[in-house]
Amino acid sequence: MIKRFSNIVLLALFALAAYALPPMNVECTGAKQIVNDKDTLFIFKGEIHLKSTIGEVDWYSTETGMAVQTGAEEIYPDDGGYYIVKDGVEHNAFYVFSYKDAGEMSLTVEPNCDATLLTLNGDTKPFTYKRRNGQTGTYARACTLSYNVLSWNGEAWADSAVVTDAKLRKGSYTLPALCGATPIRICYDGDIREAFGLDSACVETELVEDSVIAVDIHLTSLATARENDPAGNNELNRPTEQDIITANTSEDYSGPLEVAFYSNPTPAAMYTSWTIYKSSEVIATRKDMEIRYAFSEPGSYRVVCKVNNELCVSDSMEMIVNISESYLRVPNVFTPDGNGKNDEFRVAYRSLREFHCWVYNRWGKLVYNWTDPAKGWDGTINGRQAAEGAYFYVIRALGTDAPKDASYIGLKPVYNKKKRNADESVIGVYQMSGDINLLRNKK
Repeated sequence: MIKRFSNIVLLALFALAAYALPPMNVECTGAKQIVNDKDTLFIFKGEIHLKSTIGEVDWYSTETGMAVQTGAEEIYPDDGGYYIVKDGVEHNAFYVFSYKDAGEMSLTVEPNCDATLLTLNGDTKPFTYKRRNGQTGTYARACTLSYNVLSWNGEAWADSAVVTDAKLRKGSYTLPALCGATPIRICYDGDIREAFGLDSACVETELVEDSVIAVDIHLTSLATARENDPAGNNELNRPTEQDIITANTSEDYSGPLEVAFYSNPTPAAMYTSWTIYKSSEVIATRKDMEIRYAFSEPGSYRVVCKVNNELCVSDSMEMIVNISESYLRVPNVFTPDGNGKNDEFRVAYRSLREFHCWVYNRWGKLVYNWTDPAKGWDGTINGRQAAEGAYFYVIRALGTDAPKDASYIGLKPVYNKKKRNADESVIGVYQMSGDINLLRNKK
């Protein structure tokens, strides 16, 4: 059993030794060496000259398996595949070609709204060769394809160069839809020509302005900021002068919120179309390049835009704007001592459309009132500091989520009774009262 196992191992090692051929041991001065699918190719500019590094050898053709020259150290063969044999040992195959400039070539462009088609005509034949097993090897010559695209740079559309590696072939190349005129160039055999010190070989065409030009957009927006002092901000989820987020839909903004939307189309666009949805309901459509819209009621809104010209339509882009439900909370103390902290009696709120607060002293006399929830009482009466102690407030407010017919006549709310909740309250209608304590820190 042990002897049989040893024989199997020896046979396997012999097979591996036969498969792992020694190096080819050939010098190819002045050639460009290329490895293609584990095949070694040598490209010559002019006459092909091969020299053995192990002395005189026999030279064989991979295509016919016949000797082309025996007992020679050097050889000047034709294009083809070869291997050498020295003292009965066969060395790896290699393939040689004489490089010639391609013939006359031409490039045409066929633009479409969703892609750009290039067609290359001319001598783009790959290098082909026969292996010893009879299979055909092919080396597709390399080329670079270059053109410009319009890219959004954060502020505007600008030309951006695109250079891609490809395989040189007669026929079609597909590019993305192009949104502006651009030269288009294919430069071929760059690696080979550089090795031989030859100038670049290129063929060029151009996409011109009166061709089919695709269109694109880059949607941006800007919220209208509240006018109250940010340092004393008491509006929660307060909109600021910034781009509205588009990907993260978890942020809810306090309403009402006015937003300017900009389509930022590429130059070839002629028409703009806006659709604003609340859930799945279309609530507004617009045709201007830039629009403004005021979001009042709570909910999630989707703003969709696309542009087009006479032939092409862009993909739609969209933004999400979330408006929060109303909210109103009242503190029970404030300290108007000038230290910049809690110096005014202010409410915390979001999404209010109406607000009125009255402050009374212990004898029921009105000492202050205001109607802007972003403001408050600074603890003075007619320019003088009010006495410390408890004051009584009454607040009447309406949120953007209150019934549309809800309003106040004085302190009395007026609204459709059918819209009351089971506890007689109404969403978005605030009737609040209580004590507010005025304290001053002792210095």
